[in-house]
Amino acid sequence: MDTSFWQIVALAIVQGIAEFLPISSSGHVVILATLLGATAEQFDVVELNIFLHLGTFCSIVAYYWREIVRLLTEDRRVVGLLVIGTIPAVAAALFLKATDLDHMLESPLVAAVCLLATGLMLLWTSRQTGGDADYRKLPWWQALAIGVAQAVAILPGISRSGTTIAAGLKTDLRPQQAATFSFLLALPAILGASTWEVIQRLRHEDAGPQLSLPELLGGAVIAAVVGYVSIALLVRVLEKKRLHYFAWWCFFAGGGMLIYLATR
Repeated sequence: MDTSFWQIVALAIVQGIAEFLPISSSGHVVILATLLGATAEQFDVVELNIFLHLGTFCSIVAYYWREIVRLLTEDRRVVGLLVIGTIPAVAAALFLKATDLDHMLESPLVAAVCLLATGLMLLWTSRQTGGDADYRKLPWWQALAIGVAQAVAILPGISRSGTTIAAGLKTDLRPQQAATFSFLLALPAILGASTWEVIQRLRHEDAGPQLSLPELLGGAVIAAVVGYVSIALLVRVLEKKRLHYFAWWCFFAGGGMLIYLATR
C-alpha cells in the first residue's frame, strides 16, 4: 500500500480521537500533517478533511441519537440555544476570512502554542466541579457564553470540546450535561466547517491529486468508529472528574512541536 494510505489512516485516527477528547483535533491534524509531510503535492488535504469531519459528525449522531430525536420533538427550545451558541463561531470564521488571517488555521506554530494554552485551561477545569443545572434549561446568555468558548476553539490547538465543557461547568451544568450540550453544539459547527471546506475546495484551483472514493470513505469510517469510542471515554472521564489529566498530553504535544520547529 502506498504512503498516502497510511497517512489517511493516521489522520483519520487522530481526527476521531482528538475531535472529542480535549486535546484539539485541528491542532493535532496540523501537527501530524506537518510531521508526515502530508501536503497538497500528495493528495487533496481539504477534500480528506471534509470526509473526516463527516465521520466525526456521524459519531455524535450515533452516540446522542436519543437526545437529537428529543430536540426535534420535545426539546425544541434547545434548538434555539444551539443556534445562539453557534453564532460566535460563525462570526469568528468570517472575521478570520475578512482579515486574511485564516492562514493561521494551518500553522503548526500556532497549533503548538495553542495546545499549551489548552493544557493550562484543562488544569483550570480541575477546580470546576459543575452544578446541578440541566442544559435544556440554560438561559440564552449562558448558551452564548459557551458559544464564545467554541469560537475561540477555531484556532488549531484550542480544544473545542475542552473549552465548551469547561464553559458549561462554569455555568453550573452537571458534567454529563456539559458534555451533551458541547457535542450537540458541535453538530452545526462541524456541518458549517464542512460546508465551508466544500466551498473552498470548489474554489481551489491547485488542489492536490484526487483520492479515490474508497480511500475517502475508509477515512470517514475510521474517524467515525474512533470518534464514537472517544465520546464514550470522555463521558467516563468527566464522571470521574479527571478531565485535567489530558493537560499533560497537550503540554507534551505542544512543547514537542515547538522544539521540532526550532530545530529542523
